Amino acid sequence: MTGRAGGRRLGRVAAGAAVLAAVVTVGGCAEPPGPSITPPSAAYYMPPQPEGVTVVPPMSPATPPVDCRDPLASLRPFPAGETPHGPTLDAIRERGRLVVGIDTGSNLTSFRSPVTGTLEGFDVDIAREIARDLLGSPDAVDFRILPYTDREQALTDGVVDIVAKTLSITCERRERIDFSSVYYVAHQRILTEEDNSIDSVADLPGKRVCAGAGTTSLDRIRTLQPDAVVVSAPMWSDCLVLLQQRQVEAISTDDTLLAGLAMQDPHTHVVGESLGTEQYGIGVARDRDDLVRAVNGTLERIRRDGTWERSYERWLTALGPMPAPPAATYRD
Repeated sequence: MTGRAGGRRLGRVAAGAAVLAAVVTVGGCAEPPGPSITPPSAAYYMPPQPEGVTVVPPMSPATPPVDCRDPLASLRPFPAGETPHGPTLDAIRERGRLVVGIDTGSNLTSFRSPVTGTLEGFDVDIAREIARDLLGSPDAVDFRILPYTDREQALTDGVVDIVAKTLSITCERRERIDFSSVYYVAHQRILTEEDNSIDSVADLPGKRVCAGAGTTSLDRIRTLQPDAVVVSAPMWSDCLVLLQQRQVEAISTDDTLLAGLAMQDPHTHVVGESLGTEQYGIGVARDRDDLVRAVNGTLERIRRDGTWERSYERWLTALGPMPAPPAATYRD
């Protein structure tokens, strides 16, 4: 009995050894084995998403837009030669610093230089010029990094004096905060990988498109292409990570921001026609008229003395030939 069992065990071992030998022999001549036929679970192989990324539900039935007549009309600057004064300006001067809400993930408009570690970009230049006129130095600035969803609340709560963060002027926002005159006009477009077949908004049905949470870009892409799957992210740099990880197929926002993302990733490009214009203004809390007028005085100066053009040449030439600085509109 023991002999037969032992023989059977030896037979099985010999058969297994033969199979193993065959596998080793074939493996020595063939390519390394490919990936498993049965993929691992999605939770295992999908890259982690940046924090705060969500899929946005479809648009609800349209509500009548808020009408404020001319949302771009701001308050006229203080008369030329007059030193601006007022309760808000006096408090800023007493503090000795201008507190500015900004972003560090928007290459070309506001980002941290990898060489110097300082904040740079077109919006940063605008903020420094305001500090120059108010406090005598472009360095008298304290920057506060804000997600897009916190821009208005930071003004209302007094966390920052102004917001210089590609903030588009709209009637809806004017119900909650105030604005300077327009300092730049951008155009919303689409960024995608170069090997992708997306060429316009018409190619986005069923595609995943990233946009910044709380931005006009997000609302516009949902309106223009309701069949797209819109994903929101706290920062535009988060959208770029999602695109690089193939978790979205496109990003849609202002061309100023898309040009900066494309410079960070040479395998991407901007496609399609303009989906709409975005007029940037400096955000200010309500009832801070003296600060609005002072900011508009700075914007008038940089339009006249060439500062606006020099900043465009430094940061935004990827967008094409330099346009004229946008003219101001005033309501008083």
